[in-house]
Amino acid sequence: MSEPWLSADDIAEHLGVTKDTVYAWIADKGIPARKVGRLWEFKVSELDEWVRRDGGTEAGA
Repeated sequence: MSEPWLSADDIAEHLGVTKDTVYAWIADKGIPARKVGRLWEFKVSELDEWVRRDGGTEAGA
C-alpha cells in the first residue's frame, strides 16, 4: 500500500509549526511537496528525510 499524501495542516501539526511556516518553507527552502490545483500535498517520509538532510539546522526557526 502506498503512503498517503497529507495536507499542509497535517504537516504543520506533524512538525509542530504553523501552516504559514510550512508555506514559507515551500517558497524559501525547497520542502518536498506537490501542488494539486490550489492545494499543496506532502508525504511524511519525504518530509522527514528533508528535515534530517536539509532542514534540520533551521527546522525550528
